[in-house]
Amino acid sequence: MKSFSSFILGLSENLKKPLPGEAAHRIMEALSAGYLGVMPDSATRKSAVLILLYPFREEVYLPLILRPAYDGMHSGQVAFPGGRNEPTDEDLIHTALREAKEEIGLKPNVVKILGTLTEIYIAPSNFLVLPVVGCIPYRPDFMPDSREVEAIMEVKLDHFLDPKIVGASEIEIPGDYVSTPHYDVQGHPVWGATAKMISELLMILHGDAPEIRSV
Repeated sequence: MKSFSSFILGLSENLKKPLPGEAAHRIMEALSAGYLGVMPDSATRKSAVLILLYPFREEVYLPLILRPAYDGMHSGQVAFPGGRNEPTDEDLIHTALREAKEEIGLKPNVVKILGTLTEIYIAPSNFLVLPVVGCIPYRPDFMPDSREVEAIMEVKLDHFLDPKIVGASEIEIPGDYVSTPHYDVQGHPVWGATAKMISELLMILHGDAPEIRSV
């Protein structure tokens, strides 16, 4: 692997270029779901997540969180740390950093912000999410909040380039069944907005993403 600093420099330059957006999102779009075609409205809330990149074992890693089971739309799902924008947040980058501190114990002042990906609308919970890309030059000491995080999953970025971990499944959410592509991470399906963010990051880095296998 080239040095982490060289990797970050190249990514930073690519994030300044036009983003692939919808072209990358379509790769991981649900095949069928009741919410397809629903658009943001006046009640849509802003939110942000942090895609944190760091070096570990001579590879680039990122953390995902497994949300605990609860009575809600995103129960038990895998996601990037993040949450809704609060009135006290300066902007959505501040939202992403604050939520990462609350959920995984990451100190905001150690994160270098590289840029942002394309906003993604999550219709079932009516959130418009901004993915914020940041990095730190070492593996962080994570301190998960047990109320919001069941587990932290540290994943090699190159894991998502393996076509064998890309498949499709039916997932039950409150009031609906979703037939959707997903990435397999440690036995968990990573789908929806999180998968779309990963797909866009891969396309920014490599110009493409793994093909979906038929199931």
